Amino acid sequence: MQDDINDTSGSFRDRVVTMNAEGKRNWIYANKPKGTYYNARTWVSTVLLAFFFLAPHIKVGDEALLLFDILHRKFVLFGVVFWPQDFHLFVIGMITIIVTIVLFTVVYGRIWCGWTCPQTIFMEMVFRKIEFLVEGNGVVQKQRKRNGDKNEILWRASLKHTLFILVSLIITHTMLCYIVGADVVKGYLLGSPSDNVSVFLAMMILTGAFYFVFAYFREQVCSLVCPYGRFQGALLDANTLMVTYDFKRGEQRGPIKKGEDRFAAGKGDCINCGKCTTVCPTGLDIRNGIQLECINCTSCMDACNSVMTKLGKPKGLVRITSQNNVTEGTTFQWSPRIVAYTALLVTLLGVLVVLFSLRSNFETTILRVQGTLYQDLGNDTISNIYNYKIVNKTNTEKQVAIRLLSPQGAVKLAGNDLLLKKQSKLEGAFLLEFDKKTLTGSNTIIILGIYHNNELVEEIQTTFVGPDKRDK
Repeated sequence: MQDDINDTSGSFRDRVVTMNAEGKRNWIYANKPKGTYYNARTWVSTVLLAFFFLAPHIKVGDEALLLFDILHRKFVLFGVVFWPQDFHLFVIGMITIIVTIVLFTVVYGRIWCGWTCPQTIFMEMVFRKIEFLVEGNGVVQKQRKRNGDKNEILWRASLKHTLFILVSLIITHTMLCYIVGADVVKGYLLGSPSDNVSVFLAMMILTGAFYFVFAYFREQVCSLVCPYGRFQGALLDANTLMVTYDFKRGEQRGPIKKGEDRFAAGKGDCINCGKCTTVCPTGLDIRNGIQLECINCTSCMDACNSVMTKLGKPKGLVRITSQNNVTEGTTFQWSPRIVAYTALLVTLLGVLVVLFSLRSNFETTILRVQGTLYQDLGNDTISNIYNYKIVNKTNTEKQVAIRLLSPQGAVKLAGNDLLLKKQSKLEGAFLLEFDKKTLTGSNTIIILGIYHNNELVEEIQTTFVGPDKRDK
């Protein structure tokens, strides 16, 4: 709960709920939710948090489970290494993720925000729980702030913020593990800050940013900063499934009286207890309709269901449903927009699967050295010089060979085979020699093959520069 939260004059639509009429911050003192949905969110968050903290320490072979080494342009997904040559897969993957989020928003509203967004998980399932443990429920926090002992307030706040800083440190160092690797971070921790001043300063700045967000800025990230929360209005429609208050069943709301026939009195099932409001982490009143701040966390549903159960009334006064279901009693329908997003998503997933399946273990680039002409070696033989770069994407050493497939000629390379270390690239140069009679003109298309264990793994097409047929 927070100051000025039960403003029913309609002015809630003139400003975000975390801001009062004077433009000052309304601090949210949320109570701890209880119920089926909160338990489910806790399990989901526990799995995601465990994955976040453990993934960079899990090895698949010699590689980390996940690694995003931007500096060295090396990316590892579930033990498979991706190089800059695989950037198209990353782009398609990101587009697929964005379309997935858009589709889920169209159909299920902001389920991402309330259940899987890192900001929500860290805030509600880590930092807020620390706050509940140290300072108590929202009601207790507010009462202590108004009338509590100053010494008690001080030591509780000091303990809470100390834990917040420690958790922020753990989060930032875990994120660093995803960028440089867990072993490197371990070296940083065991060494002196003076050995890696830039890294140390970056970690302190990021830790401070995390601490500021979760200790002070909190829910305002969702309503004021996050772009997803801003453009959701363009994605939602009357058929979108969202946490919704059934105003037809709930109104007119009013306190319950012993022996009262609420139906005869013209009252609905809502007894105006405010519990749905006091547990909301963003401070809104779901009974005021769909609002920007709602992240579909379902805390208000648990609170309302517990009250309805005590009153002997059906659950679902606040439930996940569509606006059309409440106003017109219609069931969920597949709109053309949902069908279009789904078709696009399936197509992107199909393309991504095909590209991953066609991904080669080697990536080869062969280019003729720029600015060079052909060399006449005599006996009607001419040559061109080429640069090659071969990337080994596997976790084992590979021996490969470059052979000419078409037309007939000779590859002059220092050694017949090339030894590629695991997850590395090899660069060098070689000569191609042709008889003038085999050339079709000044630019002849040639095809080279990359072989591993005498098996063709890749074909490269390039050109060979020779004398013009018109030259005498």
